[in-house]
Amino acid sequence: MSKVYLYILLMAVVTYLIRALPLTLIRKEIKSRFIRSFLHYVPYATLAAMTFPAILSATDYVISSVVGFAVALVLAFNKKSLLSVAAFACAAAFITELFLR
Repeated sequence: MSKVYLYILLMAVVTYLIRALPLTLIRKEIKSRFIRSFLHYVPYATLAAMTFPAILSATDYVISSVVGFAVALVLAFNKKSLLSVAAFACAAAFITELFLR
């Protein structure tokens, strides 16, 4: 049982260091255009890396997940609202699941 507390403490320290070190080490404004543009895209890349595997495992069949993802991509690139993109992607995945069963 004491190992569990040690693991939790270690995870807390690592998480704290990851968040606190940039705030304490980088005090002046970042002037490099490359680093600024890199940091600008980090949240989007992280969100995509976390979301994409979940999309593929969200349904019983990978095919229905891919169909829903494709519908979402097409609608998003055509600048539709977030609600309509989500609704049509879910509907496409659901209808595909009905045909695959």
